Formats: sequence, structure tokens, C-alpha cells
Amino acid sequence: MALIIAGERSGVGKTTVTLALLAALQERSPSSVQSFKVGPDYIDPMFHTYVTGKSCRNLDPVLTSETYVQECFTRHSTAQYALIEGVMGLFDGASGKDDTASTAHVARLLNLPIALILNCSSTSRSIAAIAHGYRSFDPRIQVAGVILNRVGSDRHLELLTQALEPLNLPILGVLRRQDNIAIPDRHLGLVPTAELSDLDEAIDRLADLGKTCFDWEKLLPLLECHHSGVTEGSKPPVAKVRLAIAQDRAFSFYYADNLDLLWQLGAELVPWSPIGDRALPENVQGLYLGGGFPEVFAGALAENVLARRSVQRAIESGMPTYAECGGLMYLCEQIVDFEENAYPMVGIFPATAIMGKRLTLGYRQATALQNSPLVQMGDRFWGHEFHRSALTSLASSALEASDRSLLSLQGYDSNLQFSPEGWQRYQVHASYVHLHFGAQPHLAERFLQHCIAWKHNLKTAPYAMSESA
Repeated sequence: MALIIAGERSGVGKTTVTLALLAALQERSPSSVQSFKVGPDYIDPMFHTYVTGKSCRNLDPVLTSETYVQECFTRHSTAQYALIEGVMGLFDGASGKDDTASTAHVARLLNLPIALILNCSSTSRSIAAIAHGYRSFDPRIQVAGVILNRVGSDRHLELLTQALEPLNLPILGVLRRQDNIAIPDRHLGLVPTAELSDLDEAIDRLADLGKTCFDWEKLLPLLECHHSGVTEGSKPPVAKVRLAIAQDRAFSFYYADNLDLLWQLGAELVPWSPIGDRALPENVQGLYLGGGFPEVFAGALAENVLARRSVQRAIESGMPTYAECGGLMYLCEQIVDFEENAYPMVGIFPATAIMGKRLTLGYRQATALQNSPLVQMGDRFWGHEFHRSALTSLASSALEASDRSLLSLQGYDSNLQFSPEGWQRYQVHASYVHLHFGAQPHLAERFLQHCIAWKHNLKTAPYAMSESA
């Protein structure tokens, strides 16, 4: 079995509760817990991984499939305990019209119990009506107990306990108002782990919170895994190609399953930093520029002229490149940050990425309008957008129209057709749309095929840069 942490709504404390549980379990028995996250989020899984030392896995039936969610959970539930952090409110789905891709949807797919977090602020007896409503709303869902958050006093807790008693719904934990541990956030959610200098101290406080605020006698049986996952083979595959992966404070949005699949298909994953390294790693035949916060570190990216030139030369020489959201921004001529400061970038696309107030968010069904290193014309697949930047119109004199129209996007459960999006130039697939390769491994396979073909045709390393260049 495993336990899902769900909230009655967004902002009720799912991440705090989840991290407190993970930190306490890690202290109790190191490397004993595997975590998962419902939905397409990148940042919460970073915190999970930081605490447990194990890659957190995303469970998203839209980005992948219902079958893949089940397979992924089974494959990675090899630890003693398993914990899943939900998304938004328990029944809040992708469209708002039903619960597709919600925490409840994943709970049904995996047949797992739920610990429901209730915001107890400014309520007492009414908490019972809220709990009863959530437990009875969908009889296919098993609410194993509740976690009371933002409890004001002992008297407040007494009233809440009395109200819940007739429901025979176990109280699995109690967090007081002063127990909340604030993790800094900004325009796309929490600040990633790599940027927090006092994170270890916060994790220690969360572990103390976890040890003292939960009823472990009730929780541990719910958290224990009673089935054996499929342990990955220890023998690494024969490396067919070396793939540079941009990984630093500016670029950190990668699904663990994507990197695993690339590795299993024969890619040697070579991390490098567009902020700190002077050039791409030696002898690489492909480049993966993931999402992240290039706008926050635009100054540092701009200052590393040698790295930018190295990337430019590699791409212009034909190196297959996958640039996703933040990676796309890095390949533009400039990034303009929230303070309207402009910073030069790689310059593959004659456009400027400008930060703004408007949030573009949601699942997208994409149709390929042309071939790229990842897709073939006519391919259809699911992705997800989450960004506050927009690109200026590309100069028609600099790029052919076909270069500027890689994908046609349609919103989830909607007839609304979006403007063509994404760009293909040289051997670059660049788009704001984040992809999960789990249920569409052919995308990763095709990308690596292009990398291998380029490797066989490569005579020199035109992207290597000397300090005097």
C-alpha cells in the first residue's frame, strides 16, 4: 500500500505536510521512502528528492496515460514506504468540469487511501461537514483519515475532535498555526532547492514537525508498500551517444522518467552549466536544454559569452537540440526580465523573450506541422505549458515561415485553437510545451536517432571554444 496526501483545496498545506512526513521517515529509516507527485509540477519533486535522496516520480494521466501511471507507480514502489503528494483540491481536474488528472483520479487508478488535509482556521464544528462531504462525494475514494492544519489552540483542537468523532474518521495529524514553515516562492511557484542556502535547516525543522505532529501508529501501516516493484537492472546500457544536459540554477526542470528513458535508450547523460561552464562538454552529440528560470539568472547567462558561443556553434553545425520553455528562451536573441532589463542570449532565433504578468498555463494537445529531431509531421501528443514570458514576433526576413510553425496547439477539453507555436531551425526542436516521454517514448527514440546520425557524420568539434575566442 501507499498513502496519498490530498488537500481540500490549493494552498492548504500539502507540500509542508508531505515534506514533514518524508523528512521524519528519512530520519527514522534512511532511504526507506519513495515519493511521487500528481500532476506536471517540477519544483515540488525537487524538494522530495532533496529529502529522500530518491528521484520523485510524476503521476500524470494526461501527460502520459492511465496505464503509464499505474506502471510507473508499480515500477518505483520498491522502498519500504511510499508517499504521493496530490495536486490542487482532491477533486480538481484538468478541465474543471470533471476530475480527470486530479488527485482523486490517481487514487482510483492506484486503489490507494487518502489522508485529507483540512484547513481548520476560522472553523470548529463545520469541519465535520467538510470532512463528511469529501468522504462521501465519490464512494470510490477511500479517505483513511484527516490531517488538521492551522489549529489555533488546545480548545480549538478539542472542538474539532468532538465534531469529527461521530464520523469515525481517524485524525492522522495535527499542525498548529505556528507550525507552518514558509518556503520562499515567486512567479512560477516555490523557489527551487538549489537556490535556498538554509534548506537543510528548514528540512530539520520539518523532520521535527513530522516526528511530533503525526500519529505514526496509524500512519505507518498506510505508508508501507505491500507489493514489490520491478527493480531496475544494475548493468548500464551500452552508451551510443553523449547527450549534454543543461543543469544548474537556471535550468532544472526535467522529469526523472525522461532522463531515465534517454539513459535506457543508450544516452550517456553529461550535465553541464550554461552559467558556470565555458563551453559544452567535450565529445557530445546532442543537447537538451530543459526549463527553469533563465529570466532570474539572465545576467549570469549573458556574462558567460564563451558558453553562449559554444552553444551557437554547435547548433549551427547541426547538433540535434531539444529546447523546452526556458531552453527556448535561452536560444533567443535576448531575455527581458521583469524589471525590463535586456540581456543577450544565444541568438539562434531572432526574437526576444519578454517577461510579463500573464500566466500561460495548461495541458496542450500538439500536432506537429513539420518534422523536427523529435517529431514527424502529423504526430499528435500531449504536453504542458507554464510560463510568464512571451516571444516577440520573429523577423520574417531571418526565418522562413516554416521555421516558426512547429506545432499547432489545442487546449485540454476545449475547441479553442491556439496560434502555431514552436520553432525548428538547423536541428533544433524548440517549444514552450513541456513533454513527458513516458507514454510517448518514440519522441526520445527519434531524438537519439538524430544524435547518433550526427555523431557518425561528425568530423570535427566546431562548438569547442578557447578562452581567446
